Amino acid sequence: MAVADLKLDCVRHRVERGGRGIYLTAREFALLEYFMRNAGCRLSRSVIIEHVWNVPFDTTTNLVDVYVNYLRRKIDDGHPTKLIHTVRGVGYELSCPARDFIQFSP
Repeated sequence: MAVADLKLDCVRHRVERGGRGIYLTAREFALLEYFMRNAGCRLSRSVIIEHVWNVPFDTTTNLVDVYVNYLRRKIDDGHPTKLIHTVRGVGYELSCPARDFIQFSP
């Protein structure tokens, strides 16, 4: 599946952006996969932690924020179009300008 120039291969567990391979830990990969399956949707921290970590949301944890920051460094740094966005009061969204949006079936 792909969003803009970000490609995720679920079978081989590979990620690339702009033709360059990106190493992700298992948890980072799971988070990115969840974002990409829900591209364009606003996802709350509680929904993310329940789906990616499979545990109830704890309001005192910043676990989601930490992992989103890891992903931003690996996915968005060095690229003019940022794909991971903070939605104030909601959570996060993976999206890009409509003209760049392409999504392939896995």
